[in-house]
This record gives sequence, structure tokens and C-alpha cells, in this order.
Amino acid sequence: MTSAQATVEQVVRAQLAKALGGPRGIVESAVPTALFTICFLVSDDIRMSLIASIAVTAALLVVRLLQRSSTQFVLNALVGIGIGALFAYRASQSGGSEEDVARAVFTPGLIYNGAYAVVIVFTILIGWPIVGFLVGSVMGDATAWHEDKAMVRLCSRLTWILAVPCVIRVVVQLPLWLDHQIGLLGASKIILGWPLQVAAFAVMAWLLTRNRTPIDLGPDPRRR
Repeated sequence: MTSAQATVEQVVRAQLAKALGGPRGIVESAVPTALFTICFLVSDDIRMSLIASIAVTAALLVVRLLQRSSTQFVLNALVGIGIGALFAYRASQSGGSEEDVARAVFTPGLIYNGAYAVVIVFTILIGWPIVGFLVGSVMGDATAWHEDKAMVRLCSRLTWILAVPCVIRVVVQLPLWLDHQIGLLGASKIILGWPLQVAAFAVMAWLLTRNRTPIDLGPDPRRR
């Protein structure tokens, strides 16, 4: 695909497909974390929850290795589980109650979503939406896309869609976290996890089928 043939929509669709890893990548990212959360909520046993989720993750990893395909999404899930377990372990070691340990499991997700939302919205407000850099990475110039106003507008809309799931998670989960509503917090983590993310990507896909915004990064006197 050359810059003369490509549209912003085509580039972003290709990048999203790569980032998601298709249906298989979504499952590999979602299942281990969801299993860990469910096991922990039911048993209050961090060790058993870790063993169950890591066993499933290891099985998925072995299949990937045997097929000699990308292990990125399996490892991403494993890292997420590990970070949550580390927070819980630290809370336990510092003398925290079972409730404190349970809350600690969900702390990294809140921090991540809050920080991610702030960064994404900031890029929109300053006029450099983060999706634009996806386009730039494909076209070989990280910033030239910013000269095209139509491209900036489209990338801003797409970036807002990326930000919405993170904002919703923080708005819903932070009050639950502060109020020690562990059961509801766990349920919201599952419901507002990949289901919400996939819904956001579906909206992005719908938006990307409506228009064709040509990528033209060459000099254009009309932009001056």
C-alpha cells in the first residue's frame, strides 16, 4: 500500500487488526484475567487464583509456541495478572485485611485506565491525537499527517473513541473501590473489560467504513 493508494481508514483498520490480534488475540488477552478475577472473588485465595489463571495462560502459550506464532497477547495477559498479584502480595505483607488485599488486586487497573485516559485526552486537546501517530508510523513520517486537517479531524474522533472505555471504567470503578464494594468491583472489571473495548472498536470500525480520507502528505499549497 503506497501513500497514493492508502486512506486513513485503511491504515487505521490495518493497525487495529494488528493491535487486537483478531478474535484469538482478544480471547487470549481476556480469558486469563477474567479467570483470575472470578476465582479470586469466589475463593478469596490469591494463590489458587494465580495457579488457575497461570495454568490457562501456560496452555495458551504452549499452543502458540507449537504453532510458532506470536505470543504477544498471552504474555500481555500474564503481565497484567502478575502486576495485580504483586499489589495484593504487598498489601498482605504490610498487614492488610482480606478486604485490603482484594482491593489491591484492582488498584493497578484503576491507575492504568486513569493515566491512559488522561494521556489520550491530552493528545486530543493539544491537537495531536494519538491515532495520528499510528498513521505516521505506517507512512514512515511520524508527524507529517498533522498537515492534513481532514486527517487530524478523523484521528481526533477515533482517539476519543479509544478514550471513552478508560473514562467509563474509572467513573464506575473508582467509587466502588473507595466504598470497598469488592464484588461489584470484580463484576465491573469483567463487564467493562474486553466487552467494552470490543464495543469501542466496533464503533471505530463503523466510523471507518463511512468515509474515505486520502493520505496525502506531500506539499500542497492549499494547506498554506
